[in-house]
Amino acid sequence: MNRPVPPPVDIDPQAWQAQRDALRRLHAEVFEEPVPAALLAAAGQAEQRHAQRALWMRWGGMAAGVLVAFGAGWLGNAQWSAPPVGMPFARSGTPGEFVHSASVAHAVYAPEKRHPVEVAAAERQHLVQWLSKRLDKPLKLPDLSTQGYALVGGRLLPGDAGARAQFMFEDAAGERVTLYIGTVSKPAAGMNADETAFRFSQEGPVPSFYWVDQGFGYALAGKLPRETLLALATLAYRQLEGRAG
Repeated sequence: MNRPVPPPVDIDPQAWQAQRDALRRLHAEVFEEPVPAALLAAAGQAEQRHAQRALWMRWGGMAAGVLVAFGAGWLGNAQWSAPPVGMPFARSGTPGEFVHSASVAHAVYAPEKRHPVEVAAAERQHLVQWLSKRLDKPLKLPDLSTQGYALVGGRLLPGDAGARAQFMFEDAAGERVTLYIGTVSKPAAGMNADETAFRFSQEGPVPSFYWVDQGFGYALAGKLPRETLLALATLAYRQLEGRAG
């Protein structure tokens, strides 16, 4: 049931003005008093919070825009930088992956001043026995002293096909090289798993010489001229492979 709508009330503008003036005269002393300091402070804080909120919203919008642009750029780079079909790359378990890991491990630990190794050269026998057990293979340490490099120590590292070892050597000037050892589960193209290959690589942040023998890889890495690194790697290679010098 619809209720009747009351007729509109006519408001006299003059009467409304007169009522407002009467109210102002009634509270004239309040209007003339200064605004309390506490109220001014509260108003200032509210205005400051409003300004900060507006600033954060503005910066938040800019940051979101940058994030979106970065994400789009990253996706685009991932799409365009992917290697074409048939292009070789360091697949898991290959010599390429192995030598790249050796290079990265050198770049990470060689600059260390206080903790470059887990076991120092003073415990050489324990170091070799420990890492031989973890790699499940009797390990030997090359003597690089004829090239001016002494053993600093070594450490255990993870690898694609199990544990890997890193031995560090240093000369009188503080220059370091590392010998990285571990299983290589897949042979390189053109050679079988039992073949020994002695090769130079610039895969990763530092160059290295590496070889693979019966599925086991060795990589000597360092920030050295190629000829110097070659001399050290050849010396290590001949000692570890039992070849005549």
